[in-house]
Amino acid sequence: MDIYSEITNRIIAEMELGTIPWQKPWVASGSCISYATGKPYSLLNQMLLGRPGEYLTFKQCQQAGGRIRKGEKAQMVVFWKWIEEKDPDTEEVKQIPFLRYYNVFHIDQCEGLRAKHTKPLPQTANADTNADTIIADYLAREGVKLNHEAGDRAFYRPSTDSITLPTLNQFTATAEYYSTAFHELTHSTGHSKRLNRLEKTAFFGSEAYSKEELIAEIGAAALVNVAGLETAKSFRNTTAYIQNWLSVLKNDKRFIVSVSGKAEKAVNLILNH
Repeated sequence: MDIYSEITNRIIAEMELGTIPWQKPWVASGSCISYATGKPYSLLNQMLLGRPGEYLTFKQCQQAGGRIRKGEKAQMVVFWKWIEEKDPDTEEVKQIPFLRYYNVFHIDQCEGLRAKHTKPLPQTANADTNADTIIADYLAREGVKLNHEAGDRAFYRPSTDSITLPTLNQFTATAEYYSTAFHELTHSTGHSKRLNRLEKTAFFGSEAYSKEELIAEIGAAALVNVAGLETAKSFRNTTAYIQNWLSVLKNDKRFIVSVSGKAEKAVNLILNH
């Protein structure tokens, strides 16, 4: 059986049933979040705060019915505030940026309050020996680096030839963790020193970028199947992901067929066939 044709045909059959909503397979972790809004702080403030979790000001703590523990020290976060200033000569009003700061406390420094926006980690995905062997063999053979970080991103970076994944306990299911890992592994096969598939001019939402996402997801679907981890839910989420990127390509299902051969080459490299 041609596994790539089989998976491609099954994906198309699923899509014929209608639009399927894609669900992110992991729970975000590792961000510094505003207790008041639930939104993550800017990258600069993430670096200033350092420790993940929810933060609030002294006043916000009081208003929420809590209090700061005695002896706790605040940390600084910064923001730009725009102030209008009129030019005395031209009467023109200009917007002048001023860098401001305020002090915040981690939710753990407060008494009488609990985190509002931090989701508990699923901790429902488990390590799989077969899948781990596939990954370890490929990484060792090709010299690709794999990093796990508590966060909200999974990506392959060609400049460092490295993959970054959320931690295993952030994933909702075993198949979803390995599908994500195999997706990034497939991207790494496109490096110039391997299959030389990645286009430097590709940008998010472009046709080249979209095609690469299709290749990576079909490759991931094949590898999850080879590892014996595929579930109905994981396959449906794969279909949803592919469906999203096909919308960029005007929902032309021929693109799936055209990239299937490239996905096959990528998987064969990962499996050392």
